[in-house]
Amino acid sequence: MTSTVPGAAVRLADLPLRPELRGEEPYGAPQLDVPHRLNVNENPYPPSAAVLADLAEAVTGAGAGLNRYPDREAWALRTDLARYLGHDLGAENVWAANGSNEVMTHLLQAFGGPGRTVLSFTPTYSMYPEYARNTYTRYVTSPRRDDFTLDVATTERAVAEHQPDVVLITTPNNPTGTPTGLDVVRAALAATSGVVVVDEAYQEFARTGTPSALTLLAHHPRLVVSRTMSKAFALAGGRLGYLAAAPAVVDACRIVRLPYHLSATSQAVARVALAHADELLSQVDALRTERDLLVDWLRARGLAVADSDANFVLFGGLPDRRAVWEGLLARGVLIRETGPAGWLRVSAGTPLEMAAFRTALSEVAETQGLPGWRPDPASRTTPPTTEHPTGPERGDPR
Repeated sequence: MTSTVPGAAVRLADLPLRPELRGEEPYGAPQLDVPHRLNVNENPYPPSAAVLADLAEAVTGAGAGLNRYPDREAWALRTDLARYLGHDLGAENVWAANGSNEVMTHLLQAFGGPGRTVLSFTPTYSMYPEYARNTYTRYVTSPRRDDFTLDVATTERAVAEHQPDVVLITTPNNPTGTPTGLDVVRAALAATSGVVVVDEAYQEFARTGTPSALTLLAHHPRLVVSRTMSKAFALAGGRLGYLAAAPAVVDACRIVRLPYHLSATSQAVARVALAHADELLSQVDALRTERDLLVDWLRARGLAVADSDANFVLFGGLPDRRAVWEGLLARGVLIRETGPAGWLRVSAGTPLEMAAFRTALSEVAETQGLPGWRPDPASRTTPPTTEHPTGPERGDPR
C-alpha cells in the first residue's frame, strides 16, 4: 500500500544532510510507561497543591499577554536567579535559557565554532560532543582517573596537550556522580587563556559543605558556572537552565541567542519555582539519604560503585550490562544504560522506588548468575511485567 504521508517516500539518507550528521540518531533517552522511572535523574516529588496554585495563577497572568513578545532579556527572572545564587551576583551576571542544554549551546556558539576546540574529561555527560558537533567545534577528551575523579595534574596535562578554547568540568560529574575540587578549577583557569565552564547541574545534591565554583567568580572573569532547575527544583518539565559569569560572558550569550528565546510562560513558571525554593528543595536531603543507602547496599552485594555527590549512582562489575538493564525493565524498573562498559546508572528515587529497584536487581542478579553477587536476605522477588521497546541511550536533558 502506498503511504498517504506527504514525502514519506524520501528517506533521511536521500536528503542533502550535513556530512557529520549522516548516520546520527536524534536524542532518544527512553520515555517508557513503567512503574518506576529511574533513568534521567528527575526529582520524583511533584509540586505541592500550593505551588501548583501559584503556578496556575502565574501562567494565567502570562497568558493574558501572549499576544505580545516576552521580555527578551528575562530581567526579572535573572534578578530572582541572582538572588537565589547569592555571592553578590546581580542580574547582569546571570543568563537563562531553555534548560542548561541551551545554555551550553549558547556558550559554544559564542566561544567555540570552526577552528576552535572544547575539552572535557571522560566519562562525562554524553551530550557534550553533540553540542560541539552542532556548533562546528572540535571536541577532544582526556580520561579521568580510574576512580573517575579529576585531579590537577590530569587537568594541566590535558590543557597543555590540546590548547582548548573552552574547558568543560562537570561536578558532580555525570554519569559517575564524582565531585571535582576547586583546586582543579583554579588549575584549569591558570593553564588556559580560554573559557572554563563548570557544569554544576547537580550541585544542590552535593554533600553539605561542598564549595561551589560560584565562590571563584569574583576573581576569574573567564569562569562560567552552569546550573539547571530540572533536577533539585523538580522542574524538568519547565525547561529552565542558567549560568553565572562576568557580565561580558552574558553579553556574548545575548549575541548568539535567538530572539525571544525564553517564553513568557517559561519565565513565569521559573519565577514561581524560585519563590518556593525552600519547599521545592526540601526533598534534597531525602534524596541524598536514598543515594547513600543505595551506594551501601550495592557495595554490600559485591558490585563496584562510584562515589556520588549527585542524585544518582553508577554501579559496575556487570559482564552483560544490557542483559541486566533488560531484566530490570521487564520488572518495571527503568534505569540508564550509560557510562563505561559494564556499568549502569540508577537515579535516587522515593523509598518505594528504591525498594522496587533493589528487589528487581536481586532477582535479575540471581536469575542471570551475576558473578560475585551476594544476595540480600531482605529482598523479595516480584513477577516480571510486560516487555517494553528499547531505544538508544544518550544524555539527560537538563
